[in-house]
Amino acid sequence: MSSVTELGYVGLNVTDAEAWKRFGADVIGLELVEGEEADRFYFRMDYWHHRFVIHPGETDDIAYAGWRVADEEAMQAILDRLDAAGHSYRRATPEEAAERRVLGLVKVKDPSGNPVELFYAPLIEVHLPFHPGRRMHGKFVTGSEGIGHILIQADDPAASHRFYSLLGLKGAIQYHLQSPKGTVYPVFMHCNDRQHSLAFGVNGPSRLNHMMLEYRELDDLGLAHDIVRAQGIDVALQLGKHSNDEALTFYFMTPSGWAMELGWGGGKSFAQQQYHLRDIFGHGIEKSGNMDVEL
Repeated sequence: MSSVTELGYVGLNVTDAEAWKRFGADVIGLELVEGEEADRFYFRMDYWHHRFVIHPGETDDIAYAGWRVADEEAMQAILDRLDAAGHSYRRATPEEAAERRVLGLVKVKDPSGNPVELFYAPLIEVHLPFHPGRRMHGKFVTGSEGIGHILIQADDPAASHRFYSLLGLKGAIQYHLQSPKGTVYPVFMHCNDRQHSLAFGVNGPSRLNHMMLEYRELDDLGLAHDIVRAQGIDVALQLGKHSNDEALTFYFMTPSGWAMELGWGGGKSFAQQQYHLRDIFGHGIEKSGNMDVEL
Protein backbone atom coordinates (compact mmCIF):
# COMPACT_ATOMS: atom_id res chain seq x y z
CA MET A 1 0.00 0.00 0.00
CA SER A 2 1.33 3.44 -0.91
CA SER A 3 2.21 5.48 2.15
CA VAL A 4 3.69 8.76 3.22
CA THR A 5 7.40 8.17 3.74
CA GLU A 6 8.47 10.85 6.20
CA LEU A 7 7.58 14.04 8.02
CA GLY A 8 9.32 16.31 5.54
CA TYR A 9 8.68 19.84 6.77
CA VAL A 10 6.67 21.85 9.28
CA GLY A 11 5.23 25.34 9.00
CA LEU A 12 4.91 27.45 12.15
CA ASN A 13 2.99 30.65 12.87
CA VAL A 14 4.95 32.78 15.37
CA THR A 15 4.42 36.15 17.03
CA ASP A 16 8.09 36.86 17.85
CA ALA A 17 10.11 36.31 14.69
CA GLU A 18 13.39 37.69 16.04
CA ALA A 19 13.23 35.44 19.10
CA TRP A 20 12.66 32.46 16.81
CA LYS A 21 15.65 33.35 14.63
CA ARG A 22 17.89 33.32 17.71
CA PHE A 23 16.22 30.24 19.17
CA GLY A 24 16.47 28.15 16.01
CA ALA A 25 20.04 29.07 15.13
CA ASP A 26 21.77 29.75 18.45
CA VAL A 27 20.02 27.21 20.67
CA ILE A 28 19.12 24.29 18.40
CA GLY A 29 21.76 24.77 15.69
CA LEU A 30 19.46 25.10 12.67
CA GLU A 31 20.60 27.06 9.62
CA LEU A 32 18.66 30.30 9.20
CA VAL A 33 17.66 31.23 5.63
CA GLU A 34 16.01 34.62 5.15
CA GLY A 35 15.53 37.18 2.42
CA GLU A 36 13.90 34.92 -0.20
CA GLU A 37 10.37 36.08 0.71
CA ALA A 38 9.37 39.07 2.80
CA ASP A 39 6.65 37.28 4.76
CA ARG A 40 8.55 34.20 5.97
CA PHE A 41 11.93 32.71 6.72
CA TYR A 42 13.28 29.19 6.78
CA PHE A 43 15.41 26.80 8.80
CA ARG A 44 17.51 24.05 7.22
CA MET A 45 18.72 20.81 8.85
CA ASP A 46 20.38 19.14 5.87
CA TYR A 47 20.49 19.48 2.06
CA TRP A 48 16.78 20.24 1.73
CA HIS A 49 15.86 23.81 0.82
CA HIS A 50 14.06 23.95 4.15
CA ARG A 51 12.68 21.81 6.92
CA PHE A 52 10.83 24.62 8.71
CA VAL A 53 8.87 27.55 7.31
CA ILE A 54 8.36 30.31 9.86
CA HIS A 55 5.42 32.66 9.27
CA PRO A 56 5.50 35.79 11.48
CA GLY A 57 2.01 36.88 12.50
CA GLU A 58 -0.47 37.23 15.33
CA THR A 59 -0.68 33.61 16.53
CA ASP A 60 1.68 30.94 17.84
CA ASP A 61 0.89 27.45 16.57
CA ILE A 62 1.57 24.88 13.90
CA ALA A 63 0.55 26.14 10.45
CA TYR A 64 0.87 22.82 8.61
CA ALA A 65 2.76 19.54 8.59
CA GLY A 66 4.23 18.34 5.30
CA TRP A 67 4.23 14.58 4.71
CA ARG A 68 6.28 13.29 1.79
CA VAL A 69 5.11 10.69 -0.72
CA ALA A 70 7.30 9.01 -3.31
CA ASP A 71 5.71 10.38 -6.48
CA GLU A 72 2.44 11.25 -8.23
CA GLU A 73 1.39 7.60 -8.40
CA ALA A 74 1.76 7.21 -4.64
CA MET A 75 -0.05 10.51 -4.12
CA GLN A 76 -3.00 9.36 -6.21
CA ALA A 77 -3.25 6.08 -4.33
CA ILE A 78 -3.56 7.97 -1.03
CA LEU A 79 -6.08 10.40 -2.53
CA ASP A 80 -8.18 7.47 -3.72
CA ARG A 81 -8.33 6.21 -0.13
CA LEU A 82 -9.28 9.68 1.13
CA ASP A 83 -12.04 9.83 -1.50
CA ALA A 84 -13.39 6.45 -0.45
CA ALA A 85 -13.45 7.54 3.20
CA GLY A 86 -15.21 10.83 2.42
CA HIS A 87 -12.36 13.24 3.21
CA SER A 88 -12.16 16.40 1.12
CA TYR A 89 -8.85 17.82 -0.06
CA ARG A 90 -7.51 20.37 -2.53
CA ARG A 91 -4.85 20.09 -5.20
CA ALA A 92 -2.53 23.05 -4.73
CA THR A 93 -1.83 25.42 -7.59
CA PRO A 94 1.58 25.36 -9.28
CA GLU A 95 2.33 28.64 -7.52
CA GLU A 96 1.54 27.13 -4.11
CA ALA A 97 3.72 24.11 -4.85
CA ALA A 98 6.54 26.43 -5.89
CA GLU A 99 6.24 28.26 -2.56
CA ARG A 100 6.94 24.97 -0.79
CA ARG A 101 9.76 24.11 -3.24
CA VAL A 102 8.01 20.88 -4.29
CA LEU A 103 6.63 19.58 -7.60
CA GLY A 104 3.36 18.16 -6.27
CA LEU A 105 1.22 19.37 -3.34
CA VAL A 106 -2.18 18.50 -1.85
CA LYS A 107 -3.78 20.24 1.13
CA VAL A 108 -6.16 18.52 3.54
CA LYS A 109 -7.18 18.75 7.21
CA ASP A 110 -7.25 15.94 9.73
CA PRO A 111 -10.42 15.31 11.82
CA SER A 112 -9.27 17.85 14.44
CA GLY A 113 -8.68 20.57 11.87
CA ASN A 114 -4.90 20.31 11.81
CA PRO A 115 -3.62 21.37 8.36
CA VAL A 116 -1.87 18.52 6.53
CA GLU A 117 0.12 18.80 3.31
CA LEU A 118 1.02 15.85 1.11
CA PHE A 119 3.88 16.48 -1.30
CA TYR A 120 6.43 14.87 -3.56
CA ALA A 121 9.73 15.92 -5.15
CA PRO A 122 11.16 18.47 -2.71
CA LEU A 123 14.02 20.76 -3.73
CA ILE A 124 17.30 19.19 -2.52
CA GLU A 125 20.25 21.61 -2.65
CA VAL A 126 23.23 19.26 -2.63
CA HIS A 127 25.38 22.16 -3.84
CA LEU A 128 24.67 23.97 -0.53
CA PRO A 129 26.01 21.94 2.41
CA PHE A 130 24.18 22.41 5.70
CA HIS A 131 25.80 25.19 7.76
CA PRO A 132 24.61 25.06 11.40
CA GLY A 133 23.68 28.22 13.23
CA ARG A 134 26.17 27.39 15.99
CA ARG A 135 29.06 24.99 16.46
CA MET A 136 28.04 21.31 16.28
CA HIS A 137 29.98 18.06 16.55
CA GLY A 138 27.79 16.33 13.97
CA LYS A 139 24.48 16.72 12.16
CA PHE A 140 20.80 16.03 12.69
CA VAL A 141 19.15 12.66 12.14
CA THR A 142 17.10 13.18 8.96
CA GLY A 143 17.44 11.26 5.68
CA SER A 144 14.83 8.56 5.25
CA GLU A 145 13.59 9.17 8.82
CA GLY A 146 12.44 12.73 8.17
CA ILE A 147 12.91 15.65 10.51
CA GLY A 148 11.68 14.10 13.76
CA HIS A 149 8.21 13.93 15.25
CA ILE A 150 5.29 16.12 16.28
CA LEU A 151 2.65 15.63 18.98
CA ILE A 152 -0.54 17.36 17.88
CA GLN A 153 -4.07 18.00 19.12
CA ALA A 154 -6.61 15.23 18.60
CA ASP A 155 -10.22 15.91 19.60
CA ASP A 156 -11.11 12.31 18.72
CA PRO A 157 -8.01 10.07 18.83
CA ALA A 158 -9.82 7.18 17.14
CA ALA A 159 -10.82 9.41 14.21
CA SER A 160 -7.28 10.77 13.97
CA HIS A 161 -5.90 7.23 13.93
CA ARG A 162 -8.24 6.27 11.09
CA PHE A 163 -7.28 9.37 9.09
CA TYR A 164 -3.52 8.97 9.42
CA SER A 165 -3.87 5.26 8.69
CA LEU A 166 -5.32 6.28 5.32
CA LEU A 167 -2.04 8.13 4.72
CA GLY A 168 -0.19 4.91 5.44
CA LEU A 169 1.08 5.57 8.97
CA LYS A 170 0.97 2.68 11.42
CA GLY A 171 0.87 2.60 15.20
CA ALA A 172 -1.23 2.46 18.35
CA ILE A 173 -1.34 3.40 22.04
CA GLN A 174 2.13 2.99 23.56
CA TYR A 175 1.74 4.57 27.01
CA HIS A 176 -0.76 4.79 29.87
CA LEU A 177 0.26 8.06 31.55
CA GLN A 178 -1.02 10.00 34.55
CA SER A 179 -1.94 13.66 34.15
CA PRO A 180 -3.81 16.12 36.41
CA LYS A 181 -6.94 15.30 34.40
CA GLY A 182 -6.54 11.52 34.77
CA THR A 183 -4.98 8.79 32.67
CA VAL A 184 -4.10 9.64 29.07
CA TYR A 185 -3.40 7.16 26.30
CA PRO A 186 -1.10 8.71 23.69
CA VAL A 187 -0.93 7.12 20.25
CA PHE A 188 2.37 6.93 18.35
CA MET A 189 2.50 6.33 14.59
CA HIS A 190 5.39 5.67 12.21
CA CYS A 191 6.00 5.62 8.46
CA ASN A 192 9.70 4.69 8.32
CA ASP A 193 12.44 3.39 10.63
CA ARG A 194 12.02 6.28 13.09
CA GLN A 195 10.10 4.89 16.06
CA HIS A 196 7.39 7.48 15.55
CA SER A 197 6.90 10.56 13.40
CA LEU A 198 3.46 11.48 14.77
CA ALA A 199 1.83 11.32 18.18
CA PHE A 200 -1.47 12.50 19.63
CA GLY A 201 -3.68 11.93 22.65
CA VAL A 202 -2.15 14.49 25.05
CA ASN A 203 -4.01 17.72 24.34
CA GLY A 204 -2.97 21.21 25.40
CA PRO A 205 -3.78 24.86 24.71
CA SER A 206 -2.47 24.80 21.12
CA ARG A 207 -2.60 22.42 18.17
CA LEU A 208 1.08 21.61 18.68
CA ASN A 209 2.11 20.08 22.02
CA HIS A 210 5.75 19.60 21.11
CA MET A 211 8.17 18.79 18.32
CA MET A 212 11.22 16.51 18.54
CA LEU A 213 14.51 16.82 16.67
CA GLU A 214 17.37 14.35 17.04
CA TYR A 215 21.14 14.83 16.95
CA ARG A 216 23.51 12.22 15.54
CA GLU A 217 26.07 12.94 18.27
CA LEU A 218 25.42 12.76 22.01
CA ASP A 219 27.75 15.71 22.53
CA ASP A 220 25.42 17.95 20.50
CA LEU A 221 22.56 17.10 22.84
CA GLY A 222 24.83 18.01 25.74
CA LEU A 223 25.78 21.30 24.12
CA ALA A 224 22.12 22.16 23.54
CA HIS A 225 21.33 21.34 27.17
CA ASP A 226 24.14 23.62 28.35
CA ILE A 227 22.92 26.45 26.10
CA VAL A 228 19.32 26.12 27.32
CA ARG A 229 20.49 26.22 30.94
CA ALA A 230 22.89 29.12 30.36
CA GLN A 231 20.18 31.20 28.68
CA GLY A 232 17.67 30.51 31.45
CA ILE A 233 15.12 28.94 29.11
CA ASP A 234 12.40 27.09 31.02
CA VAL A 235 12.94 23.33 30.97
CA ALA A 236 9.64 21.46 30.91
CA LEU A 237 10.95 17.90 31.35
CA GLN A 238 14.47 17.16 32.54
CA LEU A 239 16.86 14.78 30.80
CA GLY A 240 15.46 11.27 30.60
CA LYS A 241 15.13 8.20 28.42
CA HIS A 242 11.85 7.15 26.82
CA SER A 243 10.63 3.58 27.04
CA ASN A 244 9.19 3.44 23.53
CA ASP A 245 11.87 5.02 21.32
CA GLU A 246 14.68 4.68 23.92
CA ALA A 247 15.91 8.18 23.06
CA LEU A 248 17.74 10.33 25.60
CA THR A 249 15.92 13.67 25.49
CA PHE A 250 14.83 16.78 27.33
CA TYR A 251 12.00 19.24 26.73
CA PHE A 252 12.17 23.04 26.95
CA MET A 253 9.93 25.91 26.01
CA THR A 254 10.02 27.67 22.65
CA PRO A 255 9.35 31.41 22.21
CA SER A 256 5.83 30.38 21.14
CA GLY A 257 4.96 28.65 24.41
CA TRP A 258 4.93 25.04 23.23
CA ALA A 259 7.75 22.62 23.92
CA MET A 260 10.77 21.54 21.90
CA GLU A 261 12.21 18.09 22.56
CA LEU A 262 15.83 17.50 21.59
CA GLY A 263 17.22 13.99 21.68
CA TRP A 264 19.85 11.44 20.76
CA GLY A 265 19.93 7.68 20.25
CA GLY A 266 16.37 7.01 19.15
CA GLY A 267 15.39 3.43 18.36
CA LYS A 268 13.49 1.94 15.46
CA SER A 269 9.76 1.49 14.96
CA PHE A 270 8.03 -1.48 16.59
CA ALA A 271 7.12 -4.57 14.58
CA GLN A 272 4.48 -5.48 17.17
CA GLN A 273 2.43 -3.38 19.60
CA GLN A 274 3.46 -2.87 23.24
CA TYR A 275 2.80 -0.24 25.90
CA HIS A 276 4.51 1.32 28.92
CA LEU A 277 3.55 2.91 32.24
CA ARG A 278 6.56 5.21 32.56
CA ASP A 279 9.91 6.06 31.07
CA ILE A 280 13.18 4.25 31.75
CA PHE A 281 14.52 7.14 33.85
CA GLY A 282 14.35 10.90 34.23
CA HIS A 283 12.00 13.33 32.46
CA GLY A 284 11.01 14.87 35.78
CA ILE A 285 8.64 17.82 35.49
CA GLU A 286 10.48 21.11 36.09
CA LYS A 287 8.25 23.74 34.48
CA SER A 288 5.09 21.94 33.47
CA GLY A 289 3.82 24.27 30.74
CA ASN A 290 1.91 21.96 28.42
CA MET A 291 4.01 18.93 29.49
CA ASP A 292 2.21 17.95 32.70
CA VAL A 293 2.17 14.16 32.31
CA GLU A 294 4.21 11.90 34.57
CA LEU A 295 6.79 10.09 32.42
